[in-house]
Amino acid sequence: MSYETIRCEAEGPVLTVTLNRPEKLNAYTAQMGAELADAIVEADEDDAIRAVILTGEGRGFCAGADISAGAGSFDTGEGGAGAGNFGGGETRRLRGAGGGFVGALFNAKKATIAAFNGPAVGVGVTLALPTDIKIASSAARFGFLFARRGLVPEAGSAWFLPQLVGLSQALRWCLSGRLFDADEALKGGLVSEVTAPEELLPRAREIAREIAETTAPVSIALTRQLLWRFAGAPDPFGLLQIDGAFAMTLGSGGDVKEGVGAFLEKRPPHFPGRVSADMPAGYPWWDTKVS
Repeated sequence: MSYETIRCEAEGPVLTVTLNRPEKLNAYTAQMGAELADAIVEADEDDAIRAVILTGEGRGFCAGADISAGAGSFDTGEGGAGAGNFGGGETRRLRGAGGGFVGALFNAKKATIAAFNGPAVGVGVTLALPTDIKIASSAARFGFLFARRGLVPEAGSAWFLPQLVGLSQALRWCLSGRLFDADEALKGGLVSEVTAPEELLPRAREIAREIAETTAPVSIALTRQLLWRFAGAPDPFGLLQIDGAFAMTLGSGGDVKEGVGAFLEKRPPHFPGRVSADMPAGYPWWDTKVS
């Protein structure tokens, strides 16, 4: 599918999704959210894609919501200019999962990598919080600016951010609303590494290729959901009921036989399982309905 606000390019098993409004520093609109959701769902349904990289065109990752309408840019009431940024109908116009791009990323079966090439502020950083791995160029800048605009953190970020960096760090960034650099993002746990600008996408592709070439697709799909959905659980007992059943099911399947065989024979694995057809019984175990 062709898009207007993002660009999708597949290179072998890696899909790169680029936010593509460089003249606006890739400022977010509802159309961008809908197109991003659709692209993630498309990647989920394509067994040839093993990992997705999310980045920005030009010198910015995403400068937040498009505020070209001025002070009314966040007014989503009848006739308000904010419908173009956060119109609920538009975020579901394409085939995105419940919850728009947040739901699509959170429910994804493929590994997702955010490569912050430049400024990522407001929704420009929160839209990437559901990705699994985050790396940044030394030119990146971040800001959870909502309190400085009279808003609150959105896109589920009041849940995602503390999961990633801890409550104390999340409060520090959100209550101040200030900009901070890539080194602070690294120290605070928002990103896992910082690269020179010219090395960012090659490094993201290196990470993606390692996942694609050495891991089982079904295992990745299950693992990212187990980690995301149980990270905040009060105890491990609900998880034990689920991961044990999956371990027994997968243990007798072709992927485990191939993984062990490849290790013993000192060769690259060729896992037969596909997320389109081979997810084990009991998946998904959660209710994906959004009211």
